[in-house]
Amino acid sequence: MPVLLSKTFRFESAHYLPYMPEGHKCRRVHGHSFRVEIKLLGDADPVSGILMDFGDVKTIVNPLIEKLDHWLINEVGEREGDPLLSNPTSENLARWFFETLRPQLPQLYSVVIEETCTSRCEYHENR
Repeated sequence: MPVLLSKTFRFESAHYLPYMPEGHKCRRVHGHSFRVEIKLLGDADPVSGILMDFGDVKTIVNPLIEKLDHWLINEVGEREGDPLLSNPTSENLARWFFETLRPQLPQLYSVVIEETCTSRCEYHENR
């Protein structure tokens, strides 16, 4: 039985987008209440009826949330030598979460990053 399972996380962080044009408001340091939605796709176990326990998803994702929560994301990227976090657009954040989580979550289908209640980006592999 195929299912699409999702779990949502939140964190508060600041960032700036260094490649935006001079004078663009997003080139300056600013903050967001980020929302991250992790989506898994697969077959639910015929006996247990689940694809993956939500608590297990939380255990895997929380270290990434904690790495970014209440930090300037660009500084995290510089400290770790990660170009996606050094230029933390919604697109790059979604890709970073996806690529970082995929080894532990083989059923990972997509990651949605929401910066505001009206602006979001979804990253997934072409399947």
